[in-house]
Amino acid sequence: MSEEIENIQFELTDDLINQVERLIEANNDKALQKLLKDFHYADIAEILDELDLDEAIYIIKLLDSETTADILMELDEDNREKVLRNLSSKEIADEIGELDTDDAADIISELPEDRKREVISHIEDKEHKAEIEELLAYDEDTAGGLMAKELVKVYETWTVAGCLRRIRGQAKEVTRVHSIYVVDKQDKLVGRLSLKDLIVAKSDQKIAEISNASVDYVNVHDDAEDVAKVMQKYDLEAIPVVDDTQKLLGRITIDDIVDVMKEEAEKDYQLAAGITADVEADDNIWELTKARLPWLLIGMFGGLGAASIINGFSDAMLKYPALLMFIPLIQATAGNVGVQSSAIVVQGLANDTLDGSILNRLLKEFLLGLVNGLAIACIVLLISHFAFKTTYLESLTICIALISVIIMAALIGTFIPIFLDKRGIDAAVATGPFITTSNDVFGILMYFLIAKLILGF
Repeated sequence: MSEEIENIQFELTDDLINQVERLIEANNDKALQKLLKDFHYADIAEILDELDLDEAIYIIKLLDSETTADILMELDEDNREKVLRNLSSKEIADEIGELDTDDAADIISELPEDRKREVISHIEDKEHKAEIEELLAYDEDTAGGLMAKELVKVYETWTVAGCLRRIRGQAKEVTRVHSIYVVDKQDKLVGRLSLKDLIVAKSDQKIAEISNASVDYVNVHDDAEDVAKVMQKYDLEAIPVVDDTQKLLGRITIDDIVDVMKEEAEKDYQLAAGITADVEADDNIWELTKARLPWLLIGMFGGLGAASIINGFSDAMLKYPALLMFIPLIQATAGNVGVQSSAIVVQGLANDTLDGSILNRLLKEFLLGLVNGLAIACIVLLISHFAFKTTYLESLTICIALISVIIMAALIGTFIPIFLDKRGIDAAVATGPFITTSNDVFGILMYFLIAKLILGF
């Protein structure tokens, strides 16, 4: 009778945290090691994020370097920074020695310049040290800043038998073998090799005979977002990185790209919400204020602009008080339509799925705005006339203004993100407060201009 493997999902509970804290307080290292032994390093990192700094450092120093190195990579950035500050340069170097070069470079890059030099000086493996220093020279938002040096490469002139012997040695340094890369005598990437083809090939065949010359790759200076798009498009688990001469430098794996996509999504979400910097909920008040205040000030000036427009038509509102009642409707509708249109465009730009010319896109939004405007205007016409007892001309004014404002907001919400993107500006800044504020102002202005044209004040 075969045994079934029980899949137990990790759950962080108060009881577990209390148990860990009691064992630390009692200095019961054996029991603590036994408790944490079967936990994944990501789960242990989650536990450490809930402990105070001294308790977290206690566990870091208790467990073996191979485990704690992975734990450090999973810790919350702020907590990792605090832990690293309380470890010696030698201790950090020992932890880094257990990590792949890309992860090691990521940790070192978070340290102050003087500590970077100290930690690097304590790395005993000279090859590992040199590779980390190489990675630190690249901008973190490029392919070079993402890549790891660990990979499996073979020369096209090798035989299958010789290749298998050498691969065994290389694979010891690679966590997961996604692909085998084929290079020439100058280490230039010339193809890739699947494990299946290698296994079924004859032992005396040359690698050049069984390798595939069609291989996707990125340049070391390519932007991280562009790398993510390539890997997403072709469903790649890993992609090789080359320099301008086509020399193979390293590889980027899917886990690094997931982090890039997550960070970019968080940044775009915050920009869309009117937050100008990368902040988190537990950041201090000053950091949160700096991130939020700029867009709030823009919204304030936009509101003052709308107020001045309304004030300019104060006499008209005394004569036609019904106009005043529908100002919130005009503003809310303009803001909502603009955000909807811009959000769709920004999403298309981010996924690289926005096709066609700007004119065709604007024409489509014009027709969509017209249809939506007519539908909403019909409902508002009935409500305004029967519920608010507006006159025929007042109801007509409100409806025509609604249709016009919806079309205008749709066009603005579509054009601005595309315009910003073509000038190299993150289109996410177009959504949220920017579109809402601009459409509020233009919507109110259009509302009263149409009212003036129809009602003749």
